[in-house]
Amino acid sequence: MALDGISIHALVHEFNENLLNGKINKISQPEKEELLITINTQNGNKRLLISANASLPFMYITEDNKPAPATAPGFCMLLRKHIGAGRIIEIKQMELERAIRFKIQHLNEMGDITFKYLYVEIMGKHSNIIFCNEEDMILDSIKHVPSSVSSVREVLPGRTYFIPAQEGKVNPLTISEDYFKNTVLKRSESIFKAIMSSFIGISPTIANEICYRADIDSDASCASLFDEHKDALYKSFMGLMDDVSNDNYIFNIVIDENKGEPVEYAPVLLSMYQDKTSNTYDSMSKVLVEFYAKRNQYTNIRQKSSDLRKIISNHIERASKKLDLQLKQLKDTEKRDKYKVYGELLHTYGYEAKPQDKSITVINYYNNEELTIPLDPDFTAAENAKRYFDKYAKLKRTAEALDTYIEQSKQELELLKSIETSLNIAETESDLSDLRRELSDHGFIKNITGIKRKG
Repeated sequence: MALDGISIHALVHEFNENLLNGKINKISQPEKEELLITINTQNGNKRLLISANASLPFMYITEDNKPAPATAPGFCMLLRKHIGAGRIIEIKQMELERAIRFKIQHLNEMGDITFKYLYVEIMGKHSNIIFCNEEDMILDSIKHVPSSVSSVREVLPGRTYFIPAQEGKVNPLTISEDYFKNTVLKRSESIFKAIMSSFIGISPTIANEICYRADIDSDASCASLFDEHKDALYKSFMGLMDDVSNDNYIFNIVIDENKGEPVEYAPVLLSMYQDKTSNTYDSMSKVLVEFYAKRNQYTNIRQKSSDLRKIISNHIERASKKLDLQLKQLKDTEKRDKYKVYGELLHTYGYEAKPQDKSITVINYYNNEELTIPLDPDFTAAENAKRYFDKYAKLKRTAEALDTYIEQSKQELELLKSIETSLNIAETESDLSDLRRELSDHGFIKNITGIKRKG
């Protein structure tokens, strides 16, 4: 999940509690599109990490430091020059947009008090960090956006800062019940899409959560809603928005324990993930730090374990096919008792058979019913009886052997699936080494340095 407007709202609340009136005493640019700002507050130094990276934009308070390059980039030098000793006097979200404005008070070259704005936009590939003067004229940005890249808004020194309006979207914290029911829920699309596309700052996750809390299928059409459904949706919507307005948050990360994978995060309880584990935290920053750490860890482990996954998957497929074949063969041996009965009855009634007969019908003394026994006309009744006894004995031996093989196959499959589960929740390279060794010990790979398939 990318940071949405509600998560940004929670961050702004946290920043106001921790960073407001703090003095900036260090600015560094550890990565090309990343800032680390150290702020001196009443509660000691706080580090604010901001990334405008298109693939992973974020911002949060962190305890970790990051090494800065020996020569600071130009944007970092500009910030140091203007606000290196500035004080943060206002932190504000632009409506429920994924943008935060820091108002910073500092002294200019003449010793006069002046103000600057630092805008942080967390908007996917359009993310940026933009530095402006009091009149909102852009002084510089961590990423320049010329007209050749965006016809909607240039982000260049000398241009006026503004956020492009999201056509058709309004602030969900300010709408009326009538607007929700008679505008939003009148759209000709699914309910969750109507909610998501009507409001600023609401992600697909939050839109689905609103529907879940109202006990309504989020994929259903708005046209299918009755008045009681609209009432339930509005109640669910307002309940969540009231929590956001009042900064009543439950910071949580949803984890798929079977895979060891972080699935989602939010500053509100995601009750729709009933089959997953929800871990709670005491700040939005801690959620983001933990989520991205777990996500990176999960991604790295997945990449480093790809060879093991392939090995295990191949062996599970082979073991499953082998077990299916053995079970089918065992089922085929179930007719062995029939051959035993044929042999016994031929011993009793075989004298009635005439040479070249292809069958004989006798009374089965086990159930007093007639039974027709096929005969090979090239053999006598006694020889046919022996052939049936031989078939019975062979199938009996096969069944006994298959019982052993099937148990072994089941144990092998169970072991492989257990290793697969352990691999899904592996967290460290040490875990992978242990699993690699276990696979080697059971002969699924020939050695733990050069992995080869068994057999």
